Amino acid sequence: MERDQMIESVKAQMPEKRWKHTEGVMATAVQLAVRFGENPEQAELAAILHDVAKYWPVDRMEKVLRDQKLAPELLSQDKNLWHAEVGAWVAEHEYGVTDTLVLDAIRFHTSGRLAMTRLDKVVCLADYMEPGRDFPGVDDIRRLSKDSLEQALLAGFDSTIQLLLKKGKAIFPLTIEARNGLIEELKTGG
Repeated sequence: MERDQMIESVKAQMPEKRWKHTEGVMATAVQLAVRFGENPEQAELAAILHDVAKYWPVDRMEKVLRDQKLAPELLSQDKNLWHAEVGAWVAEHEYGVTDTLVLDAIRFHTSGRLAMTRLDKVVCLADYMEPGRDFPGVDDIRRLSKDSLEQALLAGFDSTIQLLLKKGKAIFPLTIEARNGLIEELKTGG
């Protein structure tokens, strides 16, 4: 599918406010990709599709998760996590994306994962800090992103974890693993 067709199709599946967010993630992902030596075309493609399933009805996402036998552990987690896994499936099966790096960046843009690729980090961080985001700590994340993808993403995960703790919600294990993995990377310089 051509880029413009893809954009129109994705845009049609979400409210205007979410599309503005997606545009912000696209621009930010490209900037971060260039800054940190990642492929900007892959970053933009993952950003275009990262929230493609975000506004699907919960029962539709659940059907895809169950019928396709995708990440069964998600079914017992917060439904806000479902759109990332379903979105990766949609990107592959409805939009023809075959690049596993792009598909994984979509799949893990919400939760993170242990041993995140640079593209995973770029898309996840772009989602945290695109210009339309406004939450306590976002300016620190943006400042950190000037020098360190890992430091900025760690600050993003910390803000999410703090919010979930404050709300008394469960924290998805992959997010804890992603955070701990970033700490280890920063400690060892790798």
